[in-house]
Amino acid sequence: MASQRDVKNKIASVKNIQKITRAMEMVAAARLRRAEQRISALRPYADAIGRMTRQAAQAAGAEAARVPLLREHDSETNVALLLITGDRGLAGGFNSQIIRAGVRLSGEMTEQGLSSSWYATGRRGVSSVSFRGHELSGSYTGFADRPAYADARTIADDLIQAYLDDRVDRVEMLYNSYVSPLTQHVTRQTLLPLSHEALGEGSGGSGESSEPSQAGHAAVDYEPDPEKILRRLVPDYIEISIYRALVESAAGFFGAQMTAMRSASENAGELITDYTLQMNRARQAEITQEIMEVVAGAEGLT
Repeated sequence: MASQRDVKNKIASVKNIQKITRAMEMVAAARLRRAEQRISALRPYADAIGRMTRQAAQAAGAEAARVPLLREHDSETNVALLLITGDRGLAGGFNSQIIRAGVRLSGEMTEQGLSSSWYATGRRGVSSVSFRGHELSGSYTGFADRPAYADARTIADDLIQAYLDDRVDRVEMLYNSYVSPLTQHVTRQTLLPLSHEALGEGSGGSGESSEPSQAGHAAVDYEPDPEKILRRLVPDYIEISIYRALVESAAGFFGAQMTAMRSASENAGELITDYTLQMNRARQAEITQEIMEVVAGAEGLT
């Protein structure tokens, strides 16, 4: 049995850890509230961009195929995988589930005879992909906690240019969509080439609900023509899709970290209780041993 002093040292260490985890939980909770506000403000705008792009594509008809980002390549040989992760850990399986999904998707591409080009945001994703021996075509770090639209534009420009230069034939994005502090779903989205189905889904599924309301409105005249509008809207749609993924991932990270730190604090409390009982047993054993020694000494004197 450990000595009373050793158990006291363990209790002190666990209490210090509990203070840290509680502080991290409070910080994550405060940041989560701000991230949720950003998501609430962004979602209507992202849905509107998707709806406008879809309507312009429908108005353009066959001419939409002349927009490079809506046109599929003649053959597929290389697929770009964009992984959205965090800059930090201590968030349970938040980052690892994106890495696993990316590795699994890359394996599926290999079975189909396709190669993969890796892009990653967040230090965790960049380091994990590099550790597995994959060469990164693009790495973006330092803004996972509070992404800006300029960060999404930088990523979108690199991916769009790679697609237009025929260096990649498809772009797949994997990120954690935010549902609640306890739930983040791994989401896969095809960024390029954009299909009419993808535009119909919008960014949050609101595209389907907009069709019936559109039926009662008069026909829309586009100036300039729908094809030119699409050439401007499609890059914006890709940028806003990436930005939304970054914002959702940031909120998901804070939710996962808050949950993980709360669980760690509770586990620390249980450890403190167990160590306190162990210390009390050690103290009782020491007192019992001292009493027995006193009794034995007294008997030896009689």
